[in-house]
Amino acid sequence: MPFDAASGDCLLTVEEMYRADAAAMAAGVPGVDLMERAGQAVAEAAQAVCREGPVVVLCGPGNNGGDGFVAARHLAAEGREVRLALLGAREALRGDAAHHAALWNGPVLPLEASLLDGAAVVIDALFGAGLARGLEGPARDLIETVNARCLPAVAVDVPSGLSGDSGSVVGDCALQAVRTVTFFRRKPGHLLQPGRRLSGAVTVADIGIPDAVLGEIAPKAWRNAPTLWGETYPQRTEAQHKYAFGHALVVAGAMSGASRLAGLACQRVGAGLTSLAVPTEERLLYELTSPCFIVRGCDGPKALAALLSERRYHALMVGQGGGLRPETESLTLTALDREEATVLDADGLSVFADAPERLFESLGPNSVLTPHEGEFGRLFPDLSGDKLSRTRAAAQLSGAVVLLKGSDTIVAEPSGRATINDNAPPWLATAGAGDVLTGMIGGLLAQGMPPFAAASAATWLHGAAAAAFGPGLIASDLIDRLPAVTRMLLSERL
Repeated sequence: MPFDAASGDCLLTVEEMYRADAAAMAAGVPGVDLMERAGQAVAEAAQAVCREGPVVVLCGPGNNGGDGFVAARHLAAEGREVRLALLGAREALRGDAAHHAALWNGPVLPLEASLLDGAAVVIDALFGAGLARGLEGPARDLIETVNARCLPAVAVDVPSGLSGDSGSVVGDCALQAVRTVTFFRRKPGHLLQPGRRLSGAVTVADIGIPDAVLGEIAPKAWRNAPTLWGETYPQRTEAQHKYAFGHALVVAGAMSGASRLAGLACQRVGAGLTSLAVPTEERLLYELTSPCFIVRGCDGPKALAALLSERRYHALMVGQGGGLRPETESLTLTALDREEATVLDADGLSVFADAPERLFESLGPNSVLTPHEGEFGRLFPDLSGDKLSRTRAAAQLSGAVVLLKGSDTIVAEPSGRATINDNAPPWLATAGAGDVLTGMIGGLLAQGMPPFAAASAATWLHGAAAAAFGPGLIASDLIDRLPAVTRMLLSERL
């Protein structure tokens, strides 16, 4: 089932993970067993990172520290030289952490920089995802030294200093890990920047928590992946014809490049027909762009209303290259006055900066907004907090699906469901890439894909196409790579 609560791609907040732990123990899984499996997974990750040389294990005063004691014991049993240091007194440990600390037969050292001399790999088991204040004292000094020496570090759950919910640094210091081992499910902070960068490669370890505990928790965020929306992705059969795959309309502006990119992307992602509604004086330019477009003259809102009255379009794209002028606002509101699914981007958003409520009044569940951070700030100036919270609040306030772009693009709908994308390479930051994304969403909407799923799928394909091309990418390269990426997607029989 798409967006299933038990999906391996669902994300758990820190509070939800506490509930999952508690539910597992209530179901009869001992906490000491959960910690044993967690620590063993950390030890295996440290071995994979570096198989020779001393291992330094930095333990904190809570359950993360307990995981560190377990990892140290397993590594010592493998014959590794292990130096274990603890923040605080061993006698102060409680519960499962105290149990596993008692099983450690080696010395427990204080946190000092000399621990790191000659270290081959560091295990960071100081603080977990629920850290509420910035690092300080010996813990901060050790983390800063690990970073300064560029020592390979394996983080337990999240790198110390990082918020598991927001992906932000708590205070101004956090570990840079090469690998992070988390348990049962990822947290949003593993995908949101800068957490995605600081976490390195993330391994999700099975420590014995049954998937059934997710039913009551009912998580509402997922790592964006084809398993979520694959069941609704358009599939073609030999018996179908072009009209079965939808007719999309790009409401084009005088700046033709953006609209043409959107139209081409719409075609490449599978829309049966793509029309461009263009100013009459620009019509020849658009007609020479591609013989695959249907070009319609459209001079202003009344002409657009007449086009839409034909009731032949299944999805609309508005805002590309329209300019910040009253006519762009009128064209946008005219498009939203219809029942067709509509994607708004660029000037179609920014033109409402002085009175965003005028836009929100016209939006509905079939509307998709695709702002970057600047456009988002103009539409939602009063929203603050982490990126996931802001995007969810914007979707609820506007009543539309909101896609907030970035290397960690988030798609949220008014109910609170959200996906976080993590496959976007850095070379995707190039002019016109957002116009291609708009066209991809519009093309999937025209084929009947639900807005939340269409926006999530297009975002994933966008990142995959960029990764397939590599450095040197320009926006049109994304369109050229779409067929190969889509072929791969469909060959896996979603």
